[in-house]
Amino acid sequence: MSNKSLLTLAMLATFVSASEMEPVLEVGRDNTALSAQSQDKIDQTESATDKLINEFKVVSKQVEGLKLYNAQKRIQIQAQLDLMDTYDEQLIQVVIMQRQVPPLAQRMLEGLEKYVKLDTPFHIEERMQRLDLVRASLSNPKVTASEQVRQILEAYNIEGEYGRKLDAYDETIVLEGKEMVVNILRVGRLGMFFQTKDERKTGYYDTETGSWEELPGSYRVQVRDGIRMAQKLAPMDIMMLPIVYRGEAS
Repeated sequence: MSNKSLLTLAMLATFVSASEMEPVLEVGRDNTALSAQSQDKIDQTESATDKLINEFKVVSKQVEGLKLYNAQKRIQIQAQLDLMDTYDEQLIQVVIMQRQVPPLAQRMLEGLEKYVKLDTPFHIEERMQRLDLVRASLSNPKVTASEQVRQILEAYNIEGEYGRKLDAYDETIVLEGKEMVVNILRVGRLGMFFQTKDERKTGYYDTETGSWEELPGSYRVQVRDGIRMAQKLAPMDIMMLPIVYRGEAS
């Protein structure tokens, strides 16, 4: 066979092989494209998965935070419920006390009124007016129980203060059947003394007889000085005054 024939056969074989390989190559190209598409899908899936995982982690943290928050709130709510129960019990006690306050205040007022009437007769009009105001408060439904208690305690406090003060004021008294305006000296609740404006007569109030009695002239200066001290016209000093015992001045 000639060389030309051999070349022709070789070229034919090459053409045939290339023709046969084209489908194979096409399949390969298709496979490569499919592989690329699959990889893209895999990458997208992985990205979506990572996103979901991250979101899950965030949500998990939020859920844990909410669990802690809810646990704290449950503790707070329980504490508030316990406190409400305590307030309910206190409210019941308050209602009971409110019911007991008016009769108690009334008894306290009656006791104070008796005490004032039995006490030495100083500032009687002022003291009785104060008691009348308290009595009006107790009968007024618009005045709260706490205010009623405050007023009656204030009246008691004022009466207590009288026993710790030196006091001097003018007053009309009856002496030997005659009315006269005199200076009154009150030494707490130890004694009440009087002295006429001209200082000629000095005396004391006898709590047993309920009348004013004269003292010897030797007490004139002592009572006068006591009056001046009470009026803050003289410095405080020791006073030698009689103490009334069983109707006698000693």
